[in-house]
Amino acid sequence: MTPTREQAAAGQAVYTPRMLRLYDLIVLGVSNRFIWKCPTSRLLRLYNDNVSANHLDVGVGTGYYLDRCRFPIEQPQITLLDMNANCLQAAAARISRYSPTCYEGNIFEPLNLNGAKFDSISLNYVLHCLPGTMPDKLVAVKRLAELLTPGGVLFGSTLLYGGVPRSWPARRLMDFYNRKQIFTNVDDDLNTLQAGCAAIFETSEIEAVGCAALMCCRNAR
Repeated sequence: MTPTREQAAAGQAVYTPRMLRLYDLIVLGVSNRFIWKCPTSRLLRLYNDNVSANHLDVGVGTGYYLDRCRFPIEQPQITLLDMNANCLQAAAARISRYSPTCYEGNIFEPLNLNGAKFDSISLNYVLHCLPGTMPDKLVAVKRLAELLTPGGVLFGSTLLYGGVPRSWPARRLMDFYNRKQIFTNVDDDLNTLQAGCAAIFETSEIEAVGCAALMCCRNAR
């Protein structure tokens, strides 16, 4: 069953302007390296390896990766998509030098992006915040795959509950976030993600780094 807009919004509600001012320090500076065991530098490398000059960023956070990654040209065409207006505002301001186009939308619903197609789409730390089971979330991934050009790449990461090593601090923090509905990932596991992406894309590579699964999936040319 497709999650409702209210259910989808629950995982985004924590990202207030005050929280976003602390996000880079708490999540990118501490949690990634010491709790999830997936350093921010590794996620930045994922961007550097896959981002294109015609890029859609879904679940934009603070815009950290777009601000720091290496685009193939000086003035890429960047589109931002998020349910949370606070995140869109923060990310757009951070990368204002690129004049990004912003859309507020729910990837569980049909997306109206004026018919645009993209050579790359990033979906970073989004799936574990979405409601529903992994098959529910893969429906949204398939919707995004339809926005890729032939040969286009969808890349990103998600924190998993099953099929990856989780330390005691990671288990405790993940359970806390699930109780608060910041995360909904108790049914998310590596095998289901791998099988789902393999069914959607021509090629898919899923690498486990700590608690995170790093995705690199391509459409057929």
